[in-house]
Amino acid sequence: MLILLPPSEGKTRPESGAPLDLDSLAFGGLTPVRELLLRHLVKLCQGNATRAADVLGLGPTQAGAVAVNAALTEEPTARADAIYTGVLFSALDLTSLDHDARKRADGSIAIASALFGLLRPDDLIPAYRLSGTVTLPRLGTVSGRWRTPLPRVMREETGDGLLVDLRSGTYTALGKPPVELAERTATMRVLHEHNGTRKVVSHFNKATKGRIVRGLLEAGAEPRTVDDLQATLADLGWTIERDGGRLDVVVEDVPLS
Repeated sequence: MLILLPPSEGKTRPESGAPLDLDSLAFGGLTPVRELLLRHLVKLCQGNATRAADVLGLGPTQAGAVAVNAALTEEPTARADAIYTGVLFSALDLTSLDHDARKRADGSIAIASALFGLLRPDDLIPAYRLSGTVTLPRLGTVSGRWRTPLPRVMREETGDGLLVDLRSGTYTALGKPPVELAERTATMRVLHEHNGTRKVVSHFNKATKGRIVRGLLEAGAEPRTVDDLQATLADLGWTIERDGGRLDVVVEDVPLS
């Protein structure tokens, strides 16, 4: 099973650590695109800071991210699952898993990244700012650089197993699952049901997906089909409705955190 997660725009900058080594990252076939994007991103941010912030869609309070990007090849690195600190990753809380579940996470989770394509949780990366919607000068859209290599990696890594695509729309646009995996690809939507109506709550959607992935890892679940995944989630206590390859998780209580 390969589980695709979105990154978080918010990231924790490590205080110490070795500099970035692209050759050490998982999914080595993505290295040429990583090198290209990294080079153009660093060059942009070493130039006019105001222009760089505008290209990257950064506001006045995020100006420091330009300086960090300008020195990415020298910035300290940490595990990807320690760099990403958004709602989904807080709920997933990989650091608190036991040894076996953490090992399963490192082998089954792939985190989408506009800069790196896909990452394993234990890949060592610096904090960076680059969204999947950015168009880099003289290079074009970030998404355009990933649309060919990412589906190839998904195909290779999924093999004859199940692909669980939990990415947001921005990061799905980097590379959709190949058509030959269509029948073995599951997506997920979290619906809050209240007084007979259902709606998507963004914050809770992310947190619930984090909890679901954590539950799968703790249970050592290895579903091989969408049917298997639906049954496994039901066994774990979730209310699941299916529409083709999409599983709707229906919840009534929205926690405060």
